[in-house]
Amino acid sequence: MNLFKRSVVSEILNHFSVVLSTLIVVWLSVILVRLIGEAAAGRIGADVVVGLAAFTTIAAMPTILAVSLFIGVLTTIARNFRESEMVVWFSSGVSLLNWINPVLRVAVPVLLIVATLTLYATPWANRQIEDYRARFEMRSDISKITPGQFFETEGGARVFFAEGSENDDTSLGQVFMRILDRQWLVLVTATTAHTETIPSGDRFLVLEKGYRYDLIPGTGEMKMAEFDSFGVRIESKNSEESMEHARNKALTNRRARPTTLLISDHENASWGQLMWRLAIPFASLNLALLAIPLGAVNPRIGRSGNLLIAGLVAMLYLNLINISQGWIIHGKLPFSIGVWLVHFLFACFTAALLWWRIRVKMPKPPVVSG
Repeated sequence: MNLFKRSVVSEILNHFSVVLSTLIVVWLSVILVRLIGEAAAGRIGADVVVGLAAFTTIAAMPTILAVSLFIGVLTTIARNFRESEMVVWFSSGVSLLNWINPVLRVAVPVLLIVATLTLYATPWANRQIEDYRARFEMRSDISKITPGQFFETEGGARVFFAEGSENDDTSLGQVFMRILDRQWLVLVTATTAHTETIPSGDRFLVLEKGYRYDLIPGTGEMKMAEFDSFGVRIESKNSEESMEHARNKALTNRRARPTTLLISDHENASWGQLMWRLAIPFASLNLALLAIPLGAVNPRIGRSGNLLIAGLVAMLYLNLINISQGWIIHGKLPFSIGVWLVHFLFACFTAALLWWRIRVKMPKPPVVSG
């Protein structure tokens, strides 16, 4: 029996680690593509892409771990059936019920890790994401301009295009700017640009050696001026107020709110978030046990059908958790019921499926020909 437990635990851990590393690589690839797209559009800074990808991965790790454990147990069971090793274990007096103990040896530590992530690490990671985005919003408009790309401010009222400076990083090269000022359309071109801060704290983008064209669209009225220096006010932001706003926003977002604050808050939205943080660890345990009967396949028939059904069952489980969370948030389901209802139903389903797998059918009586 010890040999059986050691071999099963070792194989589950091998499959679990392979699936986990694969899912993390796929997740990071998707997140990096999305974040690079946001950085190219000017919604985030290019210097925070790696940090946001890391924190977003930490926030997604509970679900990734739960799914990886489920697939690891499922593939282990399926492989034993497919290669007829399960026949050897059955002939040695080992049934599917004996698989529960080695599966729990892997599932319980994963449950504790997932619980730590959902209760503490995930809210912290979401707060860091909010902080990263708030710090980017605090930057001045000039600091958000990426050389070689168009950048919009004030809802598209101002559009900048600038080239990189050959002298230093604090200034820009040739600049093109379009400004919508009431009925006037203003086009400005300049050779160089830099920022200046006046004693009142307001910042200006100072354009040097360029031209300004003022015109009214649809009419022939137009003005042209050549300038040596032309200043455009950049909307200043108060750092302390912005940071305070970022903290309040992080606390308002219940995904980033610490678990202790969720417990002390008696709003339905907080109870729904708390239910999700408690549900994922128990879901990882339930899915690991559910994989035992779902992984039992007939090697003569094939495994594609069973694996497809197992994937659909796991998706149904996670979706029911999200649905229960929504019902709790909208007050349709009490927290005291929603926190355990889905897990209890799937635990009963697991027990029934295990019983159906291990039941012994009575042999059919022989047919006696007259």
